[in-house]
Amino acid sequence: MRVLITGAGGFIAGYLIPELLASGHEVVGLDNESKYGPVRRSFDGDARYRFVQGDAKDADLLARLASDCDQFVAAAAMIGGIAYFHDFAYDLIAENERITAASFDAAIAARRASRLERIVVMSSSMVFESATVFPTPEGSERKSPPPRSTYGFQKLATEYFARGAWEQYKLPFTIVRPFNCVGIGERRPLRAAEMTAGNRRQALSHVVPDIVQRVLAGQDPLHILGDGGQIRHYTYGGDIARGIRLAMESPQAVNEDFNISSAEGTTVRELAERIWRKLRGDAPLRIVHDEAFAYDVQRRIPEITKARRVLGFEATTSLDRSLDEVIAWLRAETAAGAA
Repeated sequence: MRVLITGAGGFIAGYLIPELLASGHEVVGLDNESKYGPVRRSFDGDARYRFVQGDAKDADLLARLASDCDQFVAAAAMIGGIAYFHDFAYDLIAENERITAASFDAAIAARRASRLERIVVMSSSMVFESATVFPTPEGSERKSPPPRSTYGFQKLATEYFARGAWEQYKLPFTIVRPFNCVGIGERRPLRAAEMTAGNRRQALSHVVPDIVQRVLAGQDPLHILGDGGQIRHYTYGGDIARGIRLAMESPQAVNEDFNISSAEGTTVRELAERIWRKLRGDAPLRIVHDEAFAYDVQRRIPEITKARRVLGFEATTSLDRSLDEVIAWLRAETAAGAA
């Protein structure tokens, strides 16, 4: 299988591309390198991988690339941490809508003209931002109140694009929703310089590397958003990549959606305590509770039985093992002056 992946320089793609290559697939990766700048990856020299520097809003370019592929993973998006959702509320929905429309226009054209079998939509757990049922099963995104953030609302829109393209053009789809990806490879985005300085600002997209960096930098007391009771299911990037690959390879996943997540729920305070103990040992942990952002969801708890039943997927990497990997990587990045 040959796969086109947009957003190839992104965090999850850094796990998904080697997962696909290791399973014998070929990958064409596209990225405009606007978030981090040029990024070197271990798979860059793989004969089955080709990188294209290009804009995911260029529907003609995407159609040409997709026409020579079996599947198209639409992963390109403007994304950041929770502060990013607030600071760039309009840019997020506007830019991501342009990317989404171009991706579907290209996929529809490639499906008509060539061998493209389906589009794989990289959605988000943020579609469940306003959910009231926990654990939250697939399908709740169409029964719950709409997401309040522009990011969550636009991610929900990508799922409606998929269903609309199937209804009108018979473009098969698979929707995957990663939950709170944990792993290495996330760097400070170039646009972080535009963000207001202060303890409430997360320049990194994910809370795990953000807390690790602040503890490594000696922040004491440690600042966390809100009361720390927010529940998340932190899922290792390698597990998420395996879940996405299984969905891509499964005929039963056509026109279906899947929550891709760990079964373990952890509060933000528990996460901070684990990271603190790994880095500071028995030193007393003092926490300052900064005012939470409006879109800091209190509970994001997925129902995961569908992925287990249909795909045979279960996340197997513990949070402690994931944290050890992130800490080791960020220590090395800090020593090299890259973090």
